[in-house]
Amino acid sequence: MASHEALAARLRAAYQGGAIDPLRDGLDPVDSVGAYAVQTINTEIWRGQGRRVIGRKIGLTAKAVQAQLGVDRPDYGVLFDDMLIDDDGDLLASRVLQPKAEAEVALVLERDLDVVDATIQDVVAATAYALPAIEIVDSRIADWKITFADTVADNGSSAFFVLGTTPRCLAGLDLFTCGMALQVNQQIVSVGSGAACLGHPLKAAAWLAGTLAKMGAPLRAGETILTGALGPMTAISPGDIVTAQIGGLGAVSFRYKEDRT
Repeated sequence: MASHEALAARLRAAYQGGAIDPLRDGLDPVDSVGAYAVQTINTEIWRGQGRRVIGRKIGLTAKAVQAQLGVDRPDYGVLFDDMLIDDDGDLLASRVLQPKAEAEVALVLERDLDVVDATIQDVVAATAYALPAIEIVDSRIADWKITFADTVADNGSSAFFVLGTTPRCLAGLDLFTCGMALQVNQQIVSVGSGAACLGHPLKAAAWLAGTLAKMGAPLRAGETILTGALGPMTAISPGDIVTAQIGGLGAVSFRYKEDRT
């Protein structure tokens, strides 16, 4: 059996060396404890290299995807400062392996969220504002042949994210029935709603807050939460322009550009 340190090193190398086989030689497909241990090893190594943690992302918020991976809960990963792309900015093809895009609600906190049994009301009280977001997910596992343990160990299959530029207060926002349309080159490729995200984006955020508080690593003021996909993700290709519109929050977009020779 490969050690957690060896698996973490294998994942780090894949960012430059290319996608690798699933981590079956060191992680059972539903080994939550081991998978988060691998994620934490890489998080601490990257922090030591100067990357700054600016939030968290929630994944597996759709029941269908959970069933596909044989679990009954979401997962989470870490957002670093160098993962943020400006609205209407560029994602370079050399920075990703097999990217996909999905639209999400982002929350930015104005105070710490350290309640072990966090509720939607706790999330609302701690949130400064919401933004439309696109998460660019990626996998260091070849052909996206992932299990729950693979995606968790791989920092929640994270890559980059884009935030809109017009903050919206939660008061008056309907994040339950809000509609979402994701477009690639002005063609709709994915639709959804707030309810598709674990029943409500704020419910997903409460799950994350409680989970991290129990671990003694609570969400902090100023951090960003990507609350999870509002609809199916879509694969993207160089040359694509990707735009997400979310009811009440507005639009956010990026360009996927080829820079490889």
